[in-house]
Amino acid sequence: MTWQAFPPGCKAAEAWLAFIDDRESTYFLWEGAVRSSKTFGSIMAFADWVENKAPSGPIGMFGRTREALQQNVLDPLCELLRPEQCDVNRGTGVLTLFGRKVYLFGAPNIDSVTKVQGKGFVGLYCDEATTYPKELWQMLGTRSAAEGVKILATMNPASNRHWMKVEYLDRLNEIDGRSWHFTLDDNPFLSPRVKARLKKQYVGLWRKRYVEGLWVSSEGRVYSGWDEEAQVYNRAPGPWQSISIGVDYGTTNPTCFLMGGLYENKWYVFKEYYYDSAITGVRKSDPDYARDLLTFIGNYYPDTIYVDPSAASFLVSLRQMAEVAGSHLGRIVGADNAVVDGIRLTEAALVGGHIRIHESCQHLIEEMGEYGWDPKATERGEDVPLKAQDHAPDALRYLCKGVLGRLL
Repeated sequence: MTWQAFPPGCKAAEAWLAFIDDRESTYFLWEGAVRSSKTFGSIMAFADWVENKAPSGPIGMFGRTREALQQNVLDPLCELLRPEQCDVNRGTGVLTLFGRKVYLFGAPNIDSVTKVQGKGFVGLYCDEATTYPKELWQMLGTRSAAEGVKILATMNPASNRHWMKVEYLDRLNEIDGRSWHFTLDDNPFLSPRVKARLKKQYVGLWRKRYVEGLWVSSEGRVYSGWDEEAQVYNRAPGPWQSISIGVDYGTTNPTCFLMGGLYENKWYVFKEYYYDSAITGVRKSDPDYARDLLTFIGNYYPDTIYVDPSAASFLVSLRQMAEVAGSHLGRIVGADNAVVDGIRLTEAALVGGHIRIHESCQHLIEEMGEYGWDPKATERGEDVPLKAQDHAPDALRYLCKGVLGRLL
């Protein structure tokens, strides 16, 4: 492998060479905008190091989840190399890279810490490092005490109070670290047209972080790009090419169903169900909500129903009724509940014209304008929405993540 895969003077080539040649530093932090060549350059740098300079001992790779690591890192890496150079055994969670075993891990929550306790590494690759629990990142530092250990991490910016910013990026000299800041324009392989399209896709907080590569706090409205006049429609097109449903479930909190239809590469949310037991004074059971969903679906034939993954008992009731209804309900799946990533994708879909909301979906329209970030979490450096006016936006997020997750 060669750094000359990048044009001379390219930032990714500079960072690659530093990672290979620097024998003094421990942390190599690549941070900045999306689509800025961080991942491509870093996986090639890491593979080069494994092939040519890695000392003997265990090597590990981490992602937000094992699935995200596979999609973001391992699939592109294996496409770059020959099968005998790069082979993933998903059953054992081991990558064989140039004959070396590389152990694969997900880092979705605090329980991930137990996966690395007692393990020692000579080298680590960490994708989406700002999404890890702080305790896991700290544990990785203690598990990597070998002479010449290298930790290469990529990350998109988060809050300027995030622990990665405050305790690592702002203290590089103290932690034996180096960092490289990437913007969208640092990617030598994207055309000006593609860069312009990506820049238009993001607004507000996400533009500052994902295009400009800035570490800024989340404040005010969650959906700063929400524009009722531009994003609400009154006349549905048709016929629908595909239909899917997003479900946010509550017992004491409201329950919301949203039905969306695909027409000419755009999704239109055209039907809403919203029930708030605090207003009616009548709490519904799981079978009640399952029957309500069947009534809500009526004569439509959804391909997939994306359900709040925490609603385990409701999922059971719904699947039991689906056995009676047959294929009428399509697939019933637990939705992807990566909150911040889902919010980012949903706003990009709205701003980019990939999804529109019908004027009859009044609860969704109202809550989209009121849904806000939790200021107490912001002070802690975390992106956490307030648990208020979030039920219809959550159903929309589940729907968007399901139908648009691989497109944006």
